[in-house]
Formats: sequence, structure tokens, C-alpha cells
Amino acid sequence: MTSPGVFRLLTVCRQQTLKFQPNFPKCNYAKKDTGSVSMIGGALKKKKLGKIGPVVEKKVLPVETDPEKLVKFVCGSNIYTTGQDVEIKPDSEYPEWLWKVRTGPPPPLEELDPESKRYWQRIKKTALKRYNKLDQLKRF
Repeated sequence: MTSPGVFRLLTVCRQQTLKFQPNFPKCNYAKKDTGSVSMIGGALKKKKLGKIGPVVEKKVLPVETDPEKLVKFVCGSNIYTTGQDVEIKPDSEYPEWLWKVRTGPPPPLEELDPESKRYWQRIKKTALKRYNKLDQLKRF
């Protein structure tokens, strides 16, 4: 094949590729958003565009101040608009293991069994924290 034949083949291929036209309009994909609606706390709020970006209006949630209701009910446990919050039962109706759950800080490393998985997870986590702290230091 001579070079003019190759040139003809390239022009035919180029003409076929140039005939392709995209089906979407070119002018709509880069329009700036002038404002949008967000869903926050179950209520629709309109966002305003500021210099930095959209400003979100915060919804102030009501706080229960009635001491009798705070003692008898778990306030905020009802997620529905109808009904009432869960009533607090006497301690005898709850399982025994619930009162033994550790709510404070995790146990120190010396209290954990070296054969347990949790022990080695803590070792790995402390080693990673140490490595990251050393990595952040300035190099000389």
C-alpha cells in the first residue's frame, strides 16, 4: 500500500468520526445553581448562596424542661408525630447484664488478656497513633 492510499484511509476514518453528534445539549451542563432546597430535621428549608457557598438555616429543637416528664419518660424516643415517648420501667424489669455494662473509659491495656482479639486491636491502634505522630514531626 502506498502512502496516498494510507492518506485516503485516514481521511475516510476522520470523516466518519466527525459525523458523530452528542444527543445532549451542550449549554445546560455547566449552569450555576442559584439556590436549592434541603431536607433538614423533617422540614424543607431554602438554602441561600453566600460568598463561600450555600448557607444552611439551623432548626432549633425544643428541649423538655418539665421534671416530672423527665423522670417518667425517655424524652425524644418517639420519632413519629403521633403517640408518646417510651415510659421508664422499674429497675427489676430490665435484664441484669444491663447494669454491668461498662459506660466509662475502656479498660487499661494491663487488664486485657494478651490472647484476646481486643488486646491486639488496641496494640495495633496505639502503634498506628504513635507512627502517625512521629510521621508528622519535622524531618531534619
